[in-house]
Amino acid sequence: MFTYLIIKAMTQQRQGLTPQATSLMVLLCFAWALAQVGLKYTAYDMAATLQIALRSLGGAVLTWCFVRWRGQRLFTLAGAWKPGLLVGVLFAGEFFFVGEALRYTTASHVSIFLYTAPIFAALGLHFFSPDERLQPLQWLGVLLAFVGVAVSFLGRETTTTTLTSPNMLLGDGLALLGGLFWGATTVVVRGTCLKNAPATETLFYQLIGAFVILLSGAFLTGQTAIHWSWALVANLAFQTVVVSFASLLVWFWLLRKYLASRLGVLSFMTPLFGVMLGVILLNEHIERSFVMGAACVVLGIILVSGYDWFFKKGMAKPN
Repeated sequence: MFTYLIIKAMTQQRQGLTPQATSLMVLLCFAWALAQVGLKYTAYDMAATLQIALRSLGGAVLTWCFVRWRGQRLFTLAGAWKPGLLVGVLFAGEFFFVGEALRYTTASHVSIFLYTAPIFAALGLHFFSPDERLQPLQWLGVLLAFVGVAVSFLGRETTTTTLTSPNMLLGDGLALLGGLFWGATTVVVRGTCLKNAPATETLFYQLIGAFVILLSGAFLTGQTAIHWSWALVANLAFQTVVVSFASLLVWFWLLRKYLASRLGVLSFMTPLFGVMLGVILLNEHIERSFVMGAACVVLGIILVSGYDWFFKKGMAKPN
């Protein structure tokens, strides 16, 4: 089903979000949420940073094979290597922070703070893309999202989770930095010649950058121990094929076909899926302050990313 939707979406002409594209975004959100849970679950077998480095290498190989299978060139734009290098560094930074965050905090917290990315992307696009200027209601959404982050950070309760993870605040901060780097990546893709590049080219730059930088980071921080298990093998396969290859390929294709803001309105499902999966699969405790803060963050994302969507559905746009 996932492969069918990918092929169908990639053959459509540019248009408004269709039911197929929306369904594809739901699957992407679920896969990305499950990725954080999988990394956390197998972190004792292999550090998350090393897992992300290896999945990036596998994803890069699959991307190259995919391009060769279609009889196309991997590099198509002259000079694209410069922004390509930048998005590679930003992508690596995003997942370095994610890997480090998972060492100190829960997968649920990482899911919420990482997916503040649409807020950071909207702020960046406001200054670099005339077509995506923020409206007053969207600025309210930005404010609400950051209020939610503050509530989550400052309203921390003393629970079993925080007692066993005393550096949870550090982990949450690292996850937030991951969101910042992801948002910056979106701005670079949309604001440079990469917006005209095939999704495979942008993806390859990111995966190679992540592999080189994160593998180096894993060695420098001593996170190279491996304890092979069936759970680790299954997770690496899922992370490589689904997360690092299929999902990111489709994500960048969607960025080329639709406004980032209209895609962002659906991305709020990812942190919700992440919290749900963290509770169900990892038995993570959810604090009251975190629930309140997360609700503010998600509502802020909806206001920022869903502005055009709601008005397109028939709401009267204010002058």
